[in-house]
Amino acid sequence: MLFKQIKHRGDNFSYVIADDITKEAAVVDPSFNADAIIKFVKDTGLKVDYVINTHDHGDHIAGNEDIQSSFGAKIVAHRLSQVRKDVGVVDGGVIKVGAIDIRVLHTPGHTSDSICLLLDNKLLTGDTLFVGECGRTDMPGGSAKDMYHSLFDKLLKLDDNVEVYPGHDYGSKPSSTIGEERKTNYTLEKRTLEEFTEFMSEP
Repeated sequence: MLFKQIKHRGDNFSYVIADDITKEAAVVDPSFNADAIIKFVKDTGLKVDYVINTHDHGDHIAGNEDIQSSFGAKIVAHRLSQVRKDVGVVDGGVIKVGAIDIRVLHTPGHTSDSICLLLDNKLLTGDTLFVGECGRTDMPGGSAKDMYHSLFDKLLKLDDNVEVYPGHDYGSKPSSTIGEERKTNYTLEKRTLEEFTEFMSEP
């Protein structure tokens, strides 16, 4: 498997996932990195079948049309997403890229349509979980209650060695693991739902 994290403009991370045998690929959250992604894809001879958005905020979907028009890719997002999409996915769904299975985890909280993507031992967390932080819940469609369940009942149920690849470069390093975040991320300290909701409402 070919896996590439790209940050070209701003602090948004984009990702390219490809089967290195068939050269079939998916781009996750093109953002403001579209020109760098297009160059990388062409340089490596990949065929982009899908653009996958982790949620519908403008900074993540900004490069969708550039990637789609360059490679004829289909836009994939959660079925609740306001993104103009070709494929709507749900929790537990699988996106196949060559021999790679990308499993969809619906993780609302930052937005109602937020998803994380699990492939092999890698978890792309969008704006649900960052290195050392979690996503905001005070924007339209956000919910501290939903975020609590997404973090504690879904992501923290994963093995400690699962690698975490966030949607923004907000932390001390560009990636982490579930185990590291469990130990060091202050937003993941043990709290009741009520305590977490109050914590997320603090400035």
